[in-house]
Amino acid sequence: MNDVRTIGILGGGQLGRMLSVAASRLGLRCHIYEPGAAPAGDVAWRVTTAPYEDEAALRAFAESVDVITYEFENVPTSALDLLESIRPIRPDRRALAVSQDRLTEKTFLNDIGLATAPFADVPAETDLDAAVARIGRPSILKTRRLGYDGKGQVRIGDGPAEWTGAPSVLEGFVDFSAEISVIIARGTDGQVAAFDPGLNVHREGILRTTTVPCGLPGKVTTDAVLIAARIANALDYVGVMGVELFVTPQGLIVNEIAPRVHNTGHWTQAGCAVDQFEQHIRAVAGLPLGDGKRYADVVMENLIGDDVARVPDLLKTPNTQVHLYGKGDPRPGRKMGHVNRITG
Repeated sequence: MNDVRTIGILGGGQLGRMLSVAASRLGLRCHIYEPGAAPAGDVAWRVTTAPYEDEAALRAFAESVDVITYEFENVPTSALDLLESIRPIRPDRRALAVSQDRLTEKTFLNDIGLATAPFADVPAETDLDAAVARIGRPSILKTRRLGYDGKGQVRIGDGPAEWTGAPSVLEGFVDFSAEISVIIARGTDGQVAAFDPGLNVHREGILRTTTVPCGLPGKVTTDAVLIAARIANALDYVGVMGVELFVTPQGLIVNEIAPRVHNTGHWTQAGCAVDQFEQHIRAVAGLPLGDGKRYADVVMENLIGDDVARVPDLLKTPNTQVHLYGKGDPRPGRKMGHVNRITG
């Protein structure tokens, strides 16, 4: 083994919860830092509940762990500066900086030779009309920072263009036949391991299902994995990353990257001997990566809002794995859990 015994996780949601469970299987402990409610606290070794502006709490948290990772991207820079002065952060600050800002992310992807949707910087509302004239309609205006699950996005059609209220990026519409994602891991030694690409279906901006195998030709899935590996290597990445791609007649277009375990990788819990959560723990702890080979066909379905009422029936369903996140009352759009159905 190595000297890492305790992993600090910034964020206490469902991803932190599942990372903590995976770490425990390897004999490692997780310390969660979360300003608000922390479902991960039900299964973690320790929880610190404090704002990211509390320097004393941040310092004590960092000194109690051997390495720090995160379950979401939007951690304030000032907090990261302090934490990084005490313990290593994996994935590192560059990966976080690229993924925190949509404009930075798309520019980075283009710079390493990867295709994205056409885009334009829209720093202020006064710049919107010129951006629309350049990119065209229909298009999507997205805040540069903080948007997820369809939040912070405005669709621009034939009518007047609405403003998001914050610096944004305008993306042209992509004519795609499918969206797939690759969950890829890279270790401290540069070893790379990828899971099979999954086919994603979204409704109202929120992921509903991911299906593996994705049913696309081998050339497409191979290209997808190679693209994800190029991104991970270019960032000198350590950890698990989710890469979403559009399948188009002209080839694959990168939609976005997420420098963490990803909703589209939950299927690995039922389809692989080493799932994405254990793979991430292995990577950030400096352990050898595991075998991500798929041994089953799986459909992952998110349980959103009142979907959680179906749990009693789902628990009776053969070949179905139920994961609940320990959250409070269901709300529209709130991810309450997910199920993995083994289909073959």
